[in-house]
Amino acid sequence: MTAVEILIDLIKRSEGCKLKAYKCPAGVCTIGYGITGPDIIEGLTWTQEQADQALTDAAYHVLDEALYQSKNLRSATEGQKAAIADFVYNLGVGAYRASSVKRCIDASDFQEAKHVIMKWNKARINGKLTELPGLTKRRQAESDLL
Repeated sequence: MTAVEILIDLIKRSEGCKLKAYKCPAGVCTIGYGITGPDIIEGLTWTQEQADQALTDAAYHVLDEALYQSKNLRSATEGQKAAIADFVYNLGVGAYRASSVKRCIDASDFQEAKHVIMKWNKARINGKLTELPGLTKRRQAESDLL
């Protein structure tokens, strides 16, 4: 499988698909397979085709962004590329740039990245950092690919 195929599978397993926009646990308006942005407002509805296309577009974009942010990923396995791209998809590129995971990848220390990525399983809910079981499961899937 290619990195983008693995990435799409990871996203689908982690996000699920909702065709009507909703607020995620962190309070962000979301639709489809975890798509966010200024055009995503509560009550918005998509067709399955729109959700699938948005996911494909987002997967290619985030994989390119992950490869751009961490040059050492270019020689990584397809699974390693997908794992980091999924992390970027979930957290955003700004959080990735400042993360301990990126520092490990930039140092080509994928073994340490396997452990460090597991610490990124929390979200701020009502002002408090809270561990989310879904994020723990997602980080484990990413770690397994690293």
